[in-house]
Order: sequence, then C-alpha cells, then structure tokens
Amino acid sequence: MTHEMNFTPREIVSELDRYIIGQTKAKRAVAVALRNRWRRRRVEGYLREEITPKNIILIGPTGVGKTEIARRMAKLAGAPFLKVEASKFTEVGYVGRDVDSMVRDLMEIAVRLVKQEARERIMTQAEGLAEERLLDILLPRPKYEETAPRDGTARDHMKAMLRKGELDDRDVEIDIPAARNAPAMQFMAMPGGDDMGLNIQEMMGQMLGKGPSQHKRVKVPEARKHLAEAEADKLIDQDAIIAEAVKRAEQDGIIFLDEIDKIAQREGASRGGSDVSREGVQRDILPIVEGSAVNTKYGVVRTDHVLFIAAGAFHVSKVSDLIPELQGRFPVRVQLDSLDEHALLRILKEPHNALPVQYQALLATEGVKVVFTDDGLLELARIAASANERSENIGARRLHTVLECLLEDIGFIAPESSGSTFTIDAALVRERLASQLESEDLARYIL
Repeated sequence: MTHEMNFTPREIVSELDRYIIGQTKAKRAVAVALRNRWRRRRVEGYLREEITPKNIILIGPTGVGKTEIARRMAKLAGAPFLKVEASKFTEVGYVGRDVDSMVRDLMEIAVRLVKQEARERIMTQAEGLAEERLLDILLPRPKYEETAPRDGTARDHMKAMLRKGELDDRDVEIDIPAARNAPAMQFMAMPGGDDMGLNIQEMMGQMLGKGPSQHKRVKVPEARKHLAEAEADKLIDQDAIIAEAVKRAEQDGIIFLDEIDKIAQREGASRGGSDVSREGVQRDILPIVEGSAVNTKYGVVRTDHVLFIAAGAFHVSKVSDLIPELQGRFPVRVQLDSLDEHALLRILKEPHNALPVQYQALLATEGVKVVFTDDGLLELARIAASANERSENIGARRLHTVLECLLEDIGFIAPESSGSTFTIDAALVRERLASQLESEDLARYIL
C-alpha cells in the first residue's frame, strides 16, 4: 500500500482558501510543513532520519480558524489527525489522562483510516463475491445434486433480476456476526498505565461479548450489504493494515495540541500547586514531542516524525511562559488575525461550505427556499461582530449562534411550508435580532 501527497505549498494554500478566509500566514506555515514531509521522503541516506518536523504554534483567539486549518490540512494529506486539549492531561502520578494516550489515539485513527482505504480498494471484488453467495442462497440445490454442474441459464436469469432490484422485497436467511458487547465494568489503570486498562478491557470484551453468529431472516439488500462486508473482511490482510497504519502514524501523523496556553505558567504567578502541575504536564508532553517510543496494542509507535501543531489564545500567558525545552520544539510561531465585521462577511459569503449555503441545503430538504440578500448578510456580520465586542469574542463561531437564532422560526415551520420562499434581508435580520443585541443581558446569553 502506498500513500503520498505531493501538492505544492501554493496548491495547499489554494485548497485551504476554499474553506478558510484570511489567515494567510498560518496557511503558508502549515503548507510548508506539509511539503517538507514530501521533501524529507526524497532525502537519501542517514539525513532522512535526522530531519525532524518543524512543529508549529498557532496563536490567536478562539474561532479564528486554528483548528480548521490543521483539520483541513490533515484531510488534504490523507494523514491520521488527532485533536487533543492539552488541559485534559495531568501530571504523571495524578488521576487523569496520560500523555502517551494521545499516541495510542492517533494509532487507532491511523488503523481506521488505512482499513477504510483498503475496503474501498477491494469493495468491488467483495461485492462480486457477495453476489455469488447470495445467488447460492437464492438458488439452493438438493444435496444429491451438489456435485452436478449448475444450471447457468437459471443462475444468469436470477443474477439479472438481482441486479435490476427485482428481488429486493424477497427475504433470505444469512449468518450475521453477533455484535460484540462491551463489558459493563470499567477498568481503572494506575497513573501512567492507560494502555494496561485499555488492554484488559478489550480482552474482557472479547471473552464476554463475542457470541456466535446469528441466523437472521433479512431482505435481499441488507443481506447483500452484510455479505459484502464479510467478504471484505476476508480479503483484507490485517497484518498489512497494522504495518501500514504504524508507518502512516509515525511518518504522516499530525497531533493538534489545543489550549496549550492553559498549561503555561503565567508570568509573575507564584509557584503554587496548579502551576507546578502545569509545568509537570509540559515535562510529560516534552518526550513525546521530542521523539519517543510509545507502546500501543498494535506495537511500538515512535513519535520522532509526528508533526505537532499547538494552538492557544495566550490571553493571560505568553508562549515564552512555556518551559524553554518545550518552546524549542515549536520553532514556527504564527499569530492569527482577529475577525472583524469585514472578515465575518467574507466567511458568510465565500467558503464552499459557508453557513448560509448549509442552512439553504438543510431547509431545501423540506421544499423550503431561503434567499440571503447582500444587505442581509452584511447586517448578520455587523450583529455578530457587535456581539463579539460586547461579550466574549468567540470569532466565527458567533455566526452559528446568530444564524440559529435568526432561522429558528423558519426551521420550526418548514415542514408545513413546503414550496415557500423566505428572503433574509437586512430589515428581517434587524427585526429578529436587533432587540436582543440592544439588551446587554440578552446579547450575552442568547447571541
């Protein structure tokens, strides 16, 4: 199995531009980081192992696109991508998540990704085998005829009917693997032993939950689906899947460490218990970022070439408040721009997945047409920007809140309004939202 992304940095930025407005510096930084992986694979000899990823810290308030840039980049590269909040980890010796768990989670994502790719490659073959098995069920032969040649004419006729969907209402009996029941009890591992608890729980699940196949009577389309999945499982080489997943996690994996500012020791703060704990978490994360071997249920995974992208608002603390060793592992630092009214308007109008487009698609399923006028979008951006200024600045996420509030009534009556058209202009936006914005309390809690 081979996998390679060879987009140029300019092409990567162009693709990110389809979904994320502005933030050119951040897009360029991740584009170069991604391209450097492609370059490293072409370096020959001992230097290839010596070249490590140039980890990135994205600095900016919530809702300006930090997570979205990293997530879209990973999707573009077909790379295993994990987002974790640094504040969820606790220092070794305390109850909480062990930092090694981020590597185990990344490995699980890599296995699912590679398995899905393998399934897509062999699904045509699996569906063909499933069709033959289904025909065997639909055209059973008496025991004494099992060694005789099949009647090709009858089978071909049945196959034609099957492909045309003429047999979809017929019931057939097939064996369906019983669902594996998770054990009701949860196993608590000792601090630093997340994988021990995980392995015990999985083993108990296998012992207790894996029952015999169930003989069920189902319709032909459902039987076809189950049989195709069973054939795909037979065709997939599990050892090859795991080997490729380990390679993909090690060489292409991306871990997005959000809220890293929450584990920084604030400048001038006294070294109390919480600050000591924050520093402890940083020191636990450091070996993972530097490159270490982590035990997973799929084998040992090395993190030397995993790309780490950290992000934080850094309102109270600064990047320089992180311990020096961890700072040194994030050489690329990018300040993201705050979103003003003009940027919010562009976010409403330009991306391929813009929120108004999403709402139009949702309501079109009820036969309702929603039209956003230019002045309506401008008023939405103005109200969202004003709400951000007057209360917590949550960036583009404010647009979700404002649009939900605006379209709630239309969403409620949509099933009874099929064939109707609703025009969202500035007057309607002001009528629905302006009164709430004028009230300080309503603006704080509703918008």
